[in-house]
Amino acid sequence: MREESSGVSRRVFLGAAAGLATVIHRPLIAQPSAPSDQIQLALIGVGGMGTGRLKEFMTHPDVRIAAICDVDRRHRAAAIALVQSTLGYAPAGEGDFRRLLTNKTIDAVAIQTPDHWHAITAVRAMEAGKDVFVEKPLSYSVAEGRAMAEASLRHARVTQMGNHIHNTGRNYRNVVELVRSGSLGRIHRVQCWRTWDSALTNGEPATRPAELDYDFWLGPAPRRDYHPLRSHRTFRNFWDYSGGTFIDFWCHIMDVAVWALDLGAPRTVSAVGGRFVVNDVTETPDTLEAMLEYPNLLVSFSLRPAPPPGFAHMGGIGCIFEGSEGTLVTNYGTHEVYVKGKRVEDIARPAQSLPDSPGHLREYLDAIKARTVETTCNVRYGHRLTKLGLLSNIAYRTGRRLTWDDSKERFIGDSDADRYLSRKFRKPYAL
Repeated sequence: MREESSGVSRRVFLGAAAGLATVIHRPLIAQPSAPSDQIQLALIGVGGMGTGRLKEFMTHPDVRIAAICDVDRRHRAAAIALVQSTLGYAPAGEGDFRRLLTNKTIDAVAIQTPDHWHAITAVRAMEAGKDVFVEKPLSYSVAEGRAMAEASLRHARVTQMGNHIHNTGRNYRNVVELVRSGSLGRIHRVQCWRTWDSALTNGEPATRPAELDYDFWLGPAPRRDYHPLRSHRTFRNFWDYSGGTFIDFWCHIMDVAVWALDLGAPRTVSAVGGRFVVNDVTETPDTLEAMLEYPNLLVSFSLRPAPPPGFAHMGGIGCIFEGSEGTLVTNYGTHEVYVKGKRVEDIARPAQSLPDSPGHLREYLDAIKARTVETTCNVRYGHRLTKLGLLSNIAYRTGRRLTWDDSKERFIGDSDADRYLSRKFRKPYAL
């Protein structure tokens, strides 16, 4: 089956660029009829992450798991059995998401495929009239993220990028409110980090399992011989499918910085790093330092073996806001404020300005039913956020400090770097 072109012109992409860069809430076009009280949901990709999402969706009584799709029959069978044992019915099983999308009774899909499949699957789902939940990082490339963002507007679909921390508890919201209040003064530097685990295994056999349709798993990616590390869980460590641990965790922690400072794209981006510890067939760096330059602001993200000195107690992921009047450091669940090097417990807190979230999945489901509001982590915001990490990986791969023109989504005077903004799909796949 050949994937048809979406027919979206460069003019349409660029004409929408400025608005798409900043929109979070946008009223949707009213639909002829809202989904029934029970949303018919299909899951596409039910490996480790997909099974986790399945378990979460099953806790919502207004969701019916209508179908399970996976190119690995082992995953598909296990997920169907899980629904049967938990909810008392067996959803339909499918190995090809394209056939699933022809089912007009399905209202929405949740996409947990590898990154290189996100754009085709999501855009095709939106074209088929389905609302879309898709995991982070949003896209494999900048061009694919733009296609997803534009499709969400053209087809008036409710979307949510799977970045749970955005809607989990009050911590991130409290940080955003505090940074925006001005209590820290003018923010001049933001430092984010993620530590890594050099042990890369996924439990897959040395030879391709008979249950895995490996050619379809590769999809638009180049044809490669099977290797256990090239599938399931560890795929992100190959450039064919993603951008390593760096891009895997980018959205989780850079989200709070983009959110609090309303960051768009940087003027320049540079990155250095390498493979200093990992010694296997994988390709992406185990250590990376990216620097994004904004007017009067420097933003960095470190993939590193340990937290920055002095912040080991914050754990393997964190973000530091350095301001003229104070410094704030946060991880997923807590944050601390320092003034002149000393931790301050009684800093004045601004009044609550961000409403509490009903939860990441609940926000998506409520928006599907309402059809008049969008989610706070929709694919347009997801593109704005993911793009910064993708640009950082391009700077690493080219080995140069790159200057970016966000209005055109192109590098200035660097056609070699531009070639990483999109990719040539393996036939017969196209977007």
